[in-house]
Amino acid sequence: MRKTRLPPLGALRAFHAVARCRSFKRAADMLGVSATAVSHQIKLLESVLECRVCERNAMGVSLTDSGEILYAGTQRAFSALEEATTQIVRSHQPPSLTVTTTSNFLTHWLVPRLAAFKAEFPAIDLRLHTSVERVDLNLRSVDVAIRYRETPERKLHCTLLHEDRFIVVASPALGITRLEDLRHATLFHVEHRHVPADSPDWENWLRHYGPSQLNTGAGLTFSDETHALQAAVAGQGVVIASELLARDLLQRRVLVAPFEMSLPGANYYLVATPEIAQRGDINALRNWLLRQIALS
Repeated sequence: MRKTRLPPLGALRAFHAVARCRSFKRAADMLGVSATAVSHQIKLLESVLECRVCERNAMGVSLTDSGEILYAGTQRAFSALEEATTQIVRSHQPPSLTVTTTSNFLTHWLVPRLAAFKAEFPAIDLRLHTSVERVDLNLRSVDVAIRYRETPERKLHCTLLHEDRFIVVASPALGITRLEDLRHATLFHVEHRHVPADSPDWENWLRHYGPSQLNTGAGLTFSDETHALQAAVAGQGVVIASELLARDLLQRRVLVAPFEMSLPGANYYLVATPEIAQRGDINALRNWLLRQIALS
């Protein structure tokens, strides 16, 4: 059996455009060529196939029975080519890595170090997400989470990044050096601390360390730790804060930690589903986080 000779690709492209637009002129505009060039390609196609594929009339262009068969084929073929091309282009684009975490961790620890991450991993398109609600990683809307928990999560791949603790911090301008100085300072309270279970608040501090007669009910209340830390930097009061989140502020000496004592915190974990936990970009992020936390 003689092998079927395929028409030239240019002729098929011209026919596909004509069949789609039902007009030689609109097809020419779509292809960026002249209507005469399109007409030549159609004649070439018909000479190869030895049949008519379209007819011009007052209403525009109509397809013959052979043309309808060919158009069904070019639709499938060009759709497959477009999909293959898209896959190839996507495969050469930088991979994206979406990370969800708390706004406090993002603001105080991760954002100041983003430039270092991008410098080390320029090919990774890091995308950051924050949410008050816990994001279900199985939905694949994000790749990994940095979570603050007391224990690892079952059925998920968890890497311990840091064991946190809570310390008293204040502006050096307040001159707090002794526990008794807390009696004369404005105490900041942070709401909605659900972790750890034994809340790192002033009542807990008083129970462990004093001083006696500390009025733990007085002071100002904040809805999140970020605003409490900002107010502490401004010299407005004293807050019991996560040591990790306050670390950069302490290193810049805009805050001081006058006491060595601390209250226990929870742990920071990098969490991923087992299916993607060992993906190259996730491994890179995991190792980078461990190094950065150890260095900071």
